[in-house]
Amino acid sequence: MERRDYYEVLGVPKTATAAEIKSAYRKKAVQYHPDKNPGNKEAEEKFKEAAEAYSVLSDPEKRQKYDQFGFAGVSGAAGNGGPYGGGFGGGMSMDDIFSMFGDIFEGSGFGGFGRGFRSGTGGGAKKRFRGTDLRVKVKLSLKEIAQGVEKKFKLKKYVTCDHCHGTGAEGSGGTETCPTCHGSGSVTKTQQTFLGMMQTQSVCPTCGGEGVIIKNKCSKCNGDGIVYGEEIISVNIPAGVEAGMQLNMRGKGNAGKHNGVNGDLLILIEEEQHPELIRDQNDLIYNLLLSFPTAALGGDAEIPTVDGKVRVKIDAGTQPGKVLRLKGKGLPVMNGYGKGDLLVNISVYVPETLSKEEKENIAKMEKSDNFKPNMSLKEKIFRKFLHYFD
Repeated sequence: MERRDYYEVLGVPKTATAAEIKSAYRKKAVQYHPDKNPGNKEAEEKFKEAAEAYSVLSDPEKRQKYDQFGFAGVSGAAGNGGPYGGGFGGGMSMDDIFSMFGDIFEGSGFGGFGRGFRSGTGGGAKKRFRGTDLRVKVKLSLKEIAQGVEKKFKLKKYVTCDHCHGTGAEGSGGTETCPTCHGSGSVTKTQQTFLGMMQTQSVCPTCGGEGVIIKNKCSKCNGDGIVYGEEIISVNIPAGVEAGMQLNMRGKGNAGKHNGVNGDLLILIEEEQHPELIRDQNDLIYNLLLSFPTAALGGDAEIPTVDGKVRVKIDAGTQPGKVLRLKGKGLPVMNGYGKGDLLVNISVYVPETLSKEEKENIAKMEKSDNFKPNMSLKEKIFRKFLHYFD
């Protein structure tokens, strides 16, 4: 199944408002909801596809990155099952979708958050907490960007309590079924209206939607199921990333309370300035300053690249402003094929001070017709000058 544009998935234009995006997602989610399409794998994929699109377009920051960079800006390593959530649903499980966007289904006739959270007794919805996202910055050299790199972070974050294993309760008998909702996580109220008898469903006020209450709180986490700790996380950063790009590692953020859904780890890319090379998207630029004798007589010049030095031939009579193009010596296209080029801009150094003998020699050369610019050369220089104002 080919990955489709997020706006196309939800059927909205790129100028759609947040309200229009939410409304469009709700229609798609209800249309392809698993309860409405039991056993239908195609509907399940479309349900996940719509959730992935909504998770990006409903977030202003992610939407901006997507509009600027496409899939690469929001998913890092594109492709099904990639480490940054590639593929339909962005690597989401049904539980993730219902916990993150459960409010979308309220009033749709699907019993609250969805079947992934149904109680066996009440048919309602059990709430699952979601941990918050974490953000880190990583500064990369051009060589690391060219080759891709693995980075390791020691993160201070909330992790699952190892004493109660995330339940928040002390011992195996530390929880009991909520007496108000009988484990469903929601309560239903029936009332008479001018339209007839109407039912409304809301989160259980006693258990907060979890379906259970804690009798004895864990002595280590005080009933939250999470504690502040640290984790070492390894990140494979693909080649070709750009400054300002944000990669998303799903489930590597803060742990959710009571064995809830983990938040995400958002990795902001920064670039170290190279001492000699300038980046222009996937191309690299190097400004080469030649001596007058080398420009006039020809020779060799040493050019830096991300992989080391290379030598290039300088033709006799090379003029200032000439650009040499070294094919494939630039940066790779992220999640694509091919590489950019290395562009060498040539300038010629004119000495600021000369000896008496050097001045006399140059004066002799000045009398030669070879050292007088012809009209065709003047025209080329003039046209190159005008090019900067196009």
